[in-house]
Amino acid sequence: MARAPVDTIAAPLFPAALPWLNARGAKSVLQRGSPMLVEFWDFCRANSMRTLPYVKTWHERYAGAGLRVVGVHCPGFEPSRPQDAVRAAVERLGIRHAVLIDSELEVWRDYENAGWPARYLFDGGARLVHYHYGEGAYEETELAIGELLELDVQPLAPVRAEDAPGAALVPHTEEQPGAYRGGYEAGSVWAVLEGAGSVEVVLDEGDARARVQVTHPGAYALVEHERHTAGVVEISPGEGVRCHATCFLPGLA
Repeated sequence: MARAPVDTIAAPLFPAALPWLNARGAKSVLQRGSPMLVEFWDFCRANSMRTLPYVKTWHERYAGAGLRVVGVHCPGFEPSRPQDAVRAAVERLGIRHAVLIDSELEVWRDYENAGWPARYLFDGGARLVHYHYGEGAYEETELAIGELLELDVQPLAPVRAEDAPGAALVPHTEEQPGAYRGGYEAGSVWAVLEGAGSVEVVLDEGDARARVQVTHPGAYALVEHERHTAGVVEISPGEGVRCHATCFLPGLA
C-alpha cells in the first residue's frame, strides 16, 4: 500500500456509455464528500478472486458510513469479456457493491492501470490518498478507509495465513498458458477454465488425484497447500472444458 501525494491526483471520470451493475450510473456512485474505493478486478483472475472477500466486506461495513466501492471489471481472458458473463459472475459471487463493466479497458487506460487486482482509495474530494497493486495490504487499506470516514475500525481478520501483515512469502512459478504439466513451486495452483465438464488434477505423478467440476467460466482453485511447496502437477481437462491458463500463487515460507 502506498500513500499518494494528496491534492495532485484526481479520480478520472467514468465513461458515460459503460454499463453498471448494482448502480444506476456514475451519478448514483459519485457523491461529493464521500470517499471512494476503486478496485480493478477480473473474475477469471485468481488474485482478484482472493481479494474479493475483503472488498465485499468493506462495502458491507462502510457503505452506511459513506464509502463508495466500485469494482471496475476488466477482462484478462476471453471468457470474462462478454457482459452477460460478468453479470452472471457478479450474481454468483454475491457482489452487492457497484460494478462497472469495462470490457474494452477504457477506464483501465484512464487510470494507467498495470494489473489485477489494483485498488485506489480517494477522499471526499476525489483525490487519491492510497493505492495498492496485487494482493495484500488489506489491513492498511481498511485503516485508511477508517481514517477518511473518521471511524475507529477493527480490520478484518486475514482470510488466509499468507494475508497477514508481515507474512513471509516465497516466489512462485510464473503463470503458464493452457493446461500445465510439469514441476512447480507455489502455495496454490489455480486454472482459468470455461465450459461444462471436469478437470483431472494429478499431483506428484499419481500420489494424489482430484477431479474438479466446471460449471461456469472463471478461476478455479485446483491445489491448496498449507505452505510453499515444490511438486509436479498434471492438469487434464475433460471433454467440453477448455483451460486458458494455469496460475500459481505464493505460499508461506
